Amino acid sequence: MTDKVRINTLNANSLPQSNETFLARQAEFESNVRSYPRKLPLAIAKAQGAWITDVENNQYLDCLAGAGTLALGHNHPDVLQSIQNVITSGLPLHTLDLTTPLKDEFSAYLLSLLPGLGKEYCLQFTGPSGADAVEAALKLAKKVTGRAGIISFSGAYHGMTHGALAVTGNLSPKEAVDGMMPEVQFMPYPGEYRCPLGIGGEAGVKALSHYFENLINDVESGVRKPAAVILEAIQGEGGVNPAPAEWLRRIRKVTAEHGILLIVDEVQAGFARSGTLFAFEHAGIEPDIIVMSKAVGGGLPLAVLGIKKQFDAWAPGHHTGTFRGNQLAMATGLTTLKILHEQNVAAKVAAQGEWLKARLTALQQRYPAIGHVRGRGLMIGIEMVDPHKAQDAMGCYPADGELAAQVQKQCFGAGLILERGGRNGCVLRLLPSLLITDGELEIFLDKFESALLAAGLTPVNAE
Repeated sequence: MTDKVRINTLNANSLPQSNETFLARQAEFESNVRSYPRKLPLAIAKAQGAWITDVENNQYLDCLAGAGTLALGHNHPDVLQSIQNVITSGLPLHTLDLTTPLKDEFSAYLLSLLPGLGKEYCLQFTGPSGADAVEAALKLAKKVTGRAGIISFSGAYHGMTHGALAVTGNLSPKEAVDGMMPEVQFMPYPGEYRCPLGIGGEAGVKALSHYFENLINDVESGVRKPAAVILEAIQGEGGVNPAPAEWLRRIRKVTAEHGILLIVDEVQAGFARSGTLFAFEHAGIEPDIIVMSKAVGGGLPLAVLGIKKQFDAWAPGHHTGTFRGNQLAMATGLTTLKILHEQNVAAKVAAQGEWLKARLTALQQRYPAIGHVRGRGLMIGIEMVDPHKAQDAMGCYPADGELAAQVQKQCFGAGLILERGGRNGCVLRLLPSLLITDGELEIFLDKFESALLAAGLTPVNAE
């Protein structure tokens, strides 16, 4: 055995317990594609609730929570017990799409949470990731309508598989990837802070709503009638952009009139994250297909579509996937859904979100580099700007992705984990456990302001 092989196969417990050691080994073992360790350089030893402890015994308040996957935080005791129950029950861990009593209970409960108690919907279990579910939704829409086109929106994020990437707005991962899925038309998504039409406010929303409807109705638009429109009711990776209710309602109206399926991606915003069970509920609409993942599996891999029954055009076996029957994920998912629903966590999240946005808006008054605070519930974005440069026609300063990266770095140094998103990573994003306490949110605010100061920002009222 060579020295290199011997080093690589050492038991982790025999290694020096330092973040640097584990990160160096990860760099040796893994592809350049890894991303989070570059921004959050730690090796996790344990986690509980909203807190993570690294191998050097440093503690961090986790406001990322697995990109929103861990709705109940880390290692919730009821979630852990649900795993133990499966392990000791004798159930197989893997069932393809064969049913079990556990799957039956999970399916019934999930359906009961969909619009109209799920009476108009059926479920499709896809592969284990949100991108897998998006792929299935796109295929189904094409099968139902016999059409090929898809309309998506600038700033969208739907996944990194080939079809999902084609309907994702971010251009960087598309570089040098030829042969993307054809007939994808992107349209502007409303921006609370940066209106893509340069209008802003209610007038901007009305103009964007009219633009969408006109594109569908105009026989000279150059865009064939699509099979589906896919959107997020709150864009996550795109910078925490909540869709105006009026705009969503207009899109629902137009798609219904033209037989275009409306696919709403609730992978990140769903399951009480926005202060309602689903983010589309803020507009009072019903999608034709609901894409669900992340929190629906209670921290374990699971992805599900909610499909209006009249659009369930699949023939048996026309969309399959090996890992559709993850019994552990259905157990943890069922436990999570019951806690979220029966403890009315959405109402708690809505109240905390309004309180936190108010506190962050007050902080914005003292730190001009905070250009905008937005979001719903515990899905909040803080856009960093350069207030020393010229404002645009709408009075917005240029976005400052470099400053956002520096603040994120200083947050990490202060024991606070959060993510960035939006154009050039200029938006600091909060996606904490939905069970985070008010006291922990106070700790977040203290750590966040400390990070702003460490990044070189000076409050305007400082002497």
